Amino acid sequence: MRVGMRVFESAANVDLPDRRVAVSGDWHGNLGWLRAWAPAIRRLAPDVTTIFQVGDWWVDPVATDAIFTATEITRVFVTLGNHEAWGEITPLLAAHPGQAVRVSEVTWLLPRPSRVRVGGRGVLSLGGAASVDRLWRVEGRDWWPDEEITDEQVAAAIAGGPTDVLLTHESPEGTPVPEVGDVLRTNPQGWPDAALEASTRSRQQVTRVWGAVDAALLVHGHMHVAGSGALPDGRRVVALGRDGFPGNLGLLDLETLHMEIPPLFEILTATRPTHD
Repeated sequence: MRVGMRVFESAANVDLPDRRVAVSGDWHGNLGWLRAWAPAIRRLAPDVTTIFQVGDWWVDPVATDAIFTATEITRVFVTLGNHEAWGEITPLLAAHPGQAVRVSEVTWLLPRPSRVRVGGRGVLSLGGAASVDRLWRVEGRDWWPDEEITDEQVAAAIAGGPTDVLLTHESPEGTPVPEVGDVLRTNPQGWPDAALEASTRSRQQVTRVWGAVDAALLVHGHMHVAGSGALPDGRRVVALGRDGFPGNLGLLDLETLHMEIPPLFEILTATRPTHD
C-alpha cells in the first residue's frame, strides 16, 4: 500500500509544553481501529493533545486527520517501525535530514534517531525493527531493508547523551516484560532461525542505546502483546499491544513518568455518547 505523502513542513527542534501525552502501539494502517478508540481520548483524558505512536504506523495521514478532527488531538508523532512504506519514507526523511517532517495536518514522522522535549523531559525516538515475517513479503512492495536499526543510527542516538524516555518500535534484549519474554522464549508463530537471529540483533541495538542513554522509561510496540516490567536498577519497560487488542493505548504523565493503560472495555465504552 502506497501512502502518497507530501510534506507540509519540517522542524529541527520539537519542544512541547504537554504535561501528559498519549502513547500508542502498532496501528498497521487500521483506520477502523482508530475510529473506534480516538473519541475515547476526549473523555478519558481531555487534557491530552499529543499522541506518540511507536511504529507499524503505515496509515494514510490525511485519513487520520479526519479521524482526529472531533478530538482534542492536534499532533501525532511517529516513531517508525518495520512495517512501513519505506520506499516513500526513506527519501522523504533524507530530503530533510535530522528533522521531523509533517505529512498531514496532525501527523509528524520523526527522523532516526530523534530527540524532542516534552513537558521539560527529554524523549529519544529510535525507529526501526526486524521483520520476522520478511520471508513472506516482497522486497520493494511490503518489505524494505531500511527497517534495520543501523550502527550509525545507534551511534547518533548515543551521542546525544542521557534522556528521560526512550521510544522504540523494537523491544530491548533481556526485556523485563514477562509477556514479551514468553513470546521470545516460545516462538508461538514458529518463525525460522534466520528471522529470529535478525530479531535478536535488532533488540541488541536497542539495548545498546538504552544502556548508554540511561532512560528511566522505555516504551515500545512490535511484539503485539502488552505488559510492563522493571530491571533491578529501576529502569522500566512498557510494551504496548497492537491494534484491536488490549494495551494499545497508554497515557504518560511526563512529571512522574507513570504510564496508565486504560482497559480495552473502558476505552471502547468511552466512545459511546452519554444520555441525560
